[in-house]
Amino acid sequence: MSNGLELAYEEDGEGKTVILLHGFCGSHSYWDYVFPTLTQNSHVIRVDLRGHGQSGEVNGEFSIDDMADDIAGFLEKKKLKNVCLLGHSLGGYITLAFADKYPKMLSALGLIHSTAFPDSEEAKAGRGASVQKIKNEGINEFVNQLVPKLFSNNQVKDAQNIVKEIGYRTSQEGAIHSLMAMKLREDKRQVLENSDIPILLIAGKEDKVIPPEKVFSTDGTHITKVNLEKSGHMSMYEQPNELVLSLKNFIKQI
Repeated sequence: MSNGLELAYEEDGEGKTVILLHGFCGSHSYWDYVFPTLTQNSHVIRVDLRGHGQSGEVNGEFSIDDMADDIAGFLEKKKLKNVCLLGHSLGGYITLAFADKYPKMLSALGLIHSTAFPDSEEAKAGRGASVQKIKNEGINEFVNQLVPKLFSNNQVKDAQNIVKEIGYRTSQEGAIHSLMAMKLREDKRQVLENSDIPILLIAGKEDKVIPPEKVFSTDGTHITKVNLEKSGHMSMYEQPNELVLSLKNFIKQI
């Protein structure tokens, strides 16, 4: 790729190409329950974002647009077009930036526990506090405090431990620069409103990070909305079967 960055990924299956982008302090392992089922009917690629998982990172600050450029370069290198791009949380912000910059490369897109709204002033202050926490206490302690907030209840402790282990593999610099990129991202509601491709919006009714009203930021005949009743921010662990069904039904319509 032009910036020398190499993105780690896994791919399998045949059919329509579906790209899965994970959330902040995650990796392609977030999709462990989703990936095997989706690959039965589609060509699925799950990618590690820069500074996350096994992917490399570029020194210095970067933006959400830069992360979208990473995905565009990745797709160009693999000679892929007309993909369905599905992003969880941070991955959703990247999906929106990608759709804004490279609309002709998409056949459909989906936001999973993500939003087109920019950060509020309160959220921006929280990003800054998180940066300081990582600098002062390290990535592991930050992840330990972050992960329980992502889940709706304490009935999935095993899943929380899995997500923590994934988070520990995030580089400190990657986490810090991702936080700043999220803080400075722009309002992308117009991308959803003006799009002429199918769009899937998935929310968790019990999501304390991005509640349904933030996910469902706009309406349209091209938009499919799913509100998972028993899920927080991590439906791939909290309601994996329901999430997979929603994704498969959407992909069939593309």
